[in-house]
Amino acid sequence: MRRKSVALVMAAATALSLMAGSGVSALADEETVELTMWGGWAGDQIGQLEKQLEGFNNSQDKIHVTYMAQDSMEQKLLTAIASDEVPDIVLWDRFNTSVYAPKGALMALDDYVEKDSIDLDQFYEPAVDELRSGDNLYGIPLTVDTRIIFYNKDLLEEAGVDPASITDWNSLEEAAVKLTKWDGNVLEQSGFSMKDVGLFNNWIAQAGGQMIDDTTNPPTTAFNSEAGLTVLEYWNKLLNEDKVYQLGFEDGLGGDGFKAGKVAMTFNGPWVLEQYKEAGLNFGVIGQPKGPSGDMHAMMGGFGLAIPNKAKHADEAWEFIKWWTTQPENGVEFCKISGNMPANKAAAEDPYFADDDVFEVFTEAYTYAGIRSKVLGYSDVEGLALIPQLQKYVAGEISAEEALANAQSQGDSILAEAAQQ
Repeated sequence: MRRKSVALVMAAATALSLMAGSGVSALADEETVELTMWGGWAGDQIGQLEKQLEGFNNSQDKIHVTYMAQDSMEQKLLTAIASDEVPDIVLWDRFNTSVYAPKGALMALDDYVEKDSIDLDQFYEPAVDELRSGDNLYGIPLTVDTRIIFYNKDLLEEAGVDPASITDWNSLEEAAVKLTKWDGNVLEQSGFSMKDVGLFNNWIAQAGGQMIDDTTNPPTTAFNSEAGLTVLEYWNKLLNEDKVYQLGFEDGLGGDGFKAGKVAMTFNGPWVLEQYKEAGLNFGVIGQPKGPSGDMHAMMGGFGLAIPNKAKHADEAWEFIKWWTTQPENGVEFCKISGNMPANKAAAEDPYFADDDVFEVFTEAYTYAGIRSKVLGYSDVEGLALIPQLQKYVAGEISAEEALANAQSQGDSILAEAAQQ
């Protein structure tokens, strides 16, 4: 009996040794790898993500993913990396890649892409480009979004405005004037929302200009230009001559005058579709208007999935990312849940989108949409230098020339400092 027990122990030890030598854990077939995904999505979006993760978790029994919402996720990620307590996956705003990839926040995915022969052409090219920093790719595109014009069908019909006639800045202005209602000094209905000066980057592209000149070393701002002045002069005409909008008008309307039925037209993205439907709005959409350049321009945003630097389960995280992004049916399913649009072009061609009048306009916009600049410091140029000056301009505190000149001075300093880091 004793000799038989020893033999059994030795056989088991040999089997374990062979498994270890081959890089296979003896418990690999029995244990589920638990992954954590961080993201900034909160509120109702948590339920949307959990439903999608449930689909993945039920599709196999090797990996289980749990979502954890995080405020200020990008900064928390750097802290987590320093303490070796990182999540396995991050739901990543692609715009942040150029800032945080050079800081070591993300793992380059090029080897995974090459090993599994992932065709990056299956995604919208600008979305892939936004996840690149230097020579490396730091994520796989998940969703895409952009702004187009939402219009209230009932208000346009009442004013006798044909939405098909709104094709450029001039016709947009004409329609906005017809759709605006004042009672003395009280604005009752705005023809066109102008609450978001952060869309300047979209307007200046339509005017034939650009935000950044990246041919210089270091890069410099380029918005203090004839095109930039053209944008601000157009804004001034809408606000102060045509009076189609009044600053603060939407503050007492829950922040969204269109949803409240008091704004006839507004720029917005696919993330509001479910909200507007639930509000019972009778709305339609049209593409971006052509500006003085004669071309249509839009800015593409959206999210990707990335693996943090020092992630402990990178291989399993990559399997999850592939499941969600490279299998079109999974991208379509999430968009049905969340109202987002997929970055995978095959998913975007699904009848769910192709046969929908609203999604069709968004899909068309992605063909002429570009991304924001990836130069280091760009986000601060917008957030700290330009937008505050534009807010002062629309409030009538400074001139257009002063706003652009001040923003240029501050913005160029930000870019020069970023280039030295």
